[in-house]
Amino acid sequence: MPVTIAAIAAKLGAAARRFDIDVLPSCDSTNAVLLGRAEKGAPSGTVIITEEQTAGRGRRGRTWFSSPGDSLTFSLLWRFAPGTAPAGLSLAVGVAVARAMSKIGAGDAALKWPNDILRDGRKLGGILVELVPGAPHAAVIGIGINLRLPAGMPDEVRAASAALDANGDAPDANDLYAALLGELLSTLDTFGTMGFAAIRPEWMTRHAFQDARISISSDFGPPREGICRGVDADGALLLDIDGRIERILSGEVSLRPA
Repeated sequence: MPVTIAAIAAKLGAAARRFDIDVLPSCDSTNAVLLGRAEKGAPSGTVIITEEQTAGRGRRGRTWFSSPGDSLTFSLLWRFAPGTAPAGLSLAVGVAVARAMSKIGAGDAALKWPNDILRDGRKLGGILVELVPGAPHAAVIGIGINLRLPAGMPDEVRAASAALDANGDAPDANDLYAALLGELLSTLDTFGTMGFAAIRPEWMTRHAFQDARISISSDFGPPREGICRGVDADGALLLDIDGRIERILSGEVSLRPA
């Protein structure tokens, strides 16, 4: 079934009034398109959905592979009240994605700090949060989820990736978009009033690497290894290095044998 605004709105019900959805057949990047609209005053709740991204982006400049029918790809603009700290926002969004998948029977998802959605230890989806220039309390939230693994995906990426059609039948995209937007609405309203601290307990229950030995790599120093103790109320990763807890604010996480 094709992705349509009418189908998504019908499944959202009354919550559809909180969103302004635009479906594009193709674009370079939904985040880039929406950032441009945000700078011109687009309202909170503006959504850009596309069937195909030609220059999709992940964290640290990585490419997000998507092709028509294979990926669910969209961005959401959310304007918080002045004074709202964005700390932990990508983690809160991960909880909303996991809730939505469970809601429509798409299976359980695990979360990897700071922005990955996992299934069976492999990457099912990703989140890219970008603050709007000149408006520090407005964020563009990009989400990509593999419905199927694209045929042109490089072998090394495919080996580490998962898709919702593992059993040969991906969920209807309109159902998934509606579930995602509904859960994002609830989660972002909570985040806006109580911050990530209110969502942290649920994130911890879905944490893929809790109490596992991990390695943290960054652009600013050598890798550090330790035991992952979850995250704090601000969304910082807690790394136990020989009994001393360090707060990690950015970097890449990889699992290491204990």
